[in-house]
Amino acid sequence: MVGLARREPRTASELRSDAQGGALCHCCIIIDMTSRREFLQATSLAAALSVSGRAAQLKTLGVQLYTVRDVLPKKPQETLDAIRAIGYQEAEATYAGLDDLWPALERSGLKPVSIHLDSTSVTKGKPDDLSPIFDKLKQRGFQYAVFPYLPEPERGGIEVIQAVAEKFNRAGEKCRAAGMTFCYHNHAFEFATEKGATLFQVMLDHTDPKLVAFELDAFWVSVAGLDPAEFIRKLSGRVPLMHLKDKAQGTAVMYKESVPRTAFKEVGSGVMDFPKLLRAAAAAGVAHYFVEQDQTPGDPVESLRKSFGYLSKLNY
Repeated sequence: MVGLARREPRTASELRSDAQGGALCHCCIIIDMTSRREFLQATSLAAALSVSGRAAQLKTLGVQLYTVRDVLPKKPQETLDAIRAIGYQEAEATYAGLDDLWPALERSGLKPVSIHLDSTSVTKGKPDDLSPIFDKLKQRGFQYAVFPYLPEPERGGIEVIQAVAEKFNRAGEKCRAAGMTFCYHNHAFEFATEKGATLFQVMLDHTDPKLVAFELDAFWVSVAGLDPAEFIRKLSGRVPLMHLKDKAQGTAVMYKESVPRTAFKEVGSGVMDFPKLLRAAAAAGVAHYFVEQDQTPGDPVESLRKSFGYLSKLNY
């Protein structure tokens, strides 16, 4: 018969060591559970950010060709090719000079998405005269026709804006019949108030949502003292287009366009909060973004390059 080894009584020191070891083991379990819980929380947060679009980037960027208006007539193909080489994919043209520019625009590879009309064709002409214009633009691939600017002599108070809004509705009917969308592009004067309402609100209230949409110029909204990201929420579902440009520090609030040349900055070089703005724009349904810089300190193509460099890397 094999005898069993006799186990000696355990000392106080051994008991303390076992107790400490057990405590450490228990602590490891707690740390492990805590780490796992934090990991799961972090994973859930990452998934939520992905779903909410908080980590989004602009996939497509366009250019409003007004930015290069001084160099485009001199070297159209070279200018458009340079813009495409930067990485821009879409173009917003101007109606004046389009026939001359069209062959170069086609060869450049920039997609013609939107065009700024001659404003007098809408406010001074007959609605029926717009039909052949819209038909030709549609044939060339344009999706949006934009009223770019209401000249100062045609501006006024509530009654004037109501009458203009009705002209926009008639133009919108013709544009829609051609398979395009008619839009209005804002400046700063529309945010002056009369009888407790801004002129923009008057225009918004008196245009048919099925016929008239908006191209929000965030710079001019900011010049008028408003937060573009907050304002765009009012246009949700009616704002397929947006102009992107930055504003210099210290630009005065005003309801007119007479800002200094230096107020216009490349995107990412001024004071505007573009991550906040782009999140709000996406939520409001903006489909196309066009960089526009009314005035540049030098070569406008280089300013466009700088804006693209910022926007193409921006996570919002």
